[in-house]
Amino acid sequence: MDPVGKALWLIESDLDGRLDLQTIADACGVSRFGLARAFVLATGWPVMRYARARRLSRAALSLAAGAQDILGLALEAGYGSHEAFTRAFREQFGITPEALRARGHLDGIELREALRMQPTSTLQLPEPRFEEGEEFLVAGLGERFTFDKSQGITALWQRFVPYLGRIPGQQGWETFGLCHSPDEEGGFEYIAGVRVNRVDELPPGFTHQRLAARRYVVFEHRGHISSIHETFAAIFQRWLPSSGLQAADAPEFERYSADFNPMTGAGRVEVWVPLQG
Repeated sequence: MDPVGKALWLIESDLDGRLDLQTIADACGVSRFGLARAFVLATGWPVMRYARARRLSRAALSLAAGAQDILGLALEAGYGSHEAFTRAFREQFGITPEALRARGHLDGIELREALRMQPTSTLQLPEPRFEEGEEFLVAGLGERFTFDKSQGITALWQRFVPYLGRIPGQQGWETFGLCHSPDEEGGFEYIAGVRVNRVDELPPGFTHQRLAARRYVVFEHRGHISSIHETFAAIFQRWLPSSGLQAADAPEFERYSADFNPMTGAGRVEVWVPLQG
């Protein structure tokens, strides 16, 4: 089954707040990062934000019907206290649980209905290759994004490009778009960088990440860089589930050829997905 479809089924089957991103990813046979990316590409929602919105919507229905035990609803929705539940409820709907119960109707309340699974990507991927990647360092400019709000990545690259060729320890002219450290809210760290052999004299504001030696499956992205999300969707929604392989919970990256022009999007781009085992 498509991991996004399976994740939706798991969330709907257990709205009592016991699922977390790692549990859902394990059940779907993908990494946390792979699930987070595929889910938001398919639905427009981060996994756990969707799960939380579904739980709160169920609680809102009960409150509008006059439910008296607010703490019980809070616990069912996965919140450990009345206060935490009230805070999340107000943030979601702009009203407190008590106020919704008192007025007794859902007018003006936008509930999160269960999503229907959209068709998976039909993009035809080129045949991938497998690589035994060695340990290496990437250094560059980094920033935290969410999968549903990642437009700032282009601006990050524009700020990084002027440093090329002037970074101490730079190895080669290939550039890397490195994704790592996903969180429960769909956030991740992205580094626009290059390979380096040292980090002692990096420019102010630079960050770095060391990648362990591991096995990767490598896909060529064909088309303009603005459509790379289609390649990722095809990898994580279709290719990985049918391959019998599992992505590792480790950094993945885009590798851009030395002649890649981030301003025009022209040049060779590869997507390197780390594998378990």
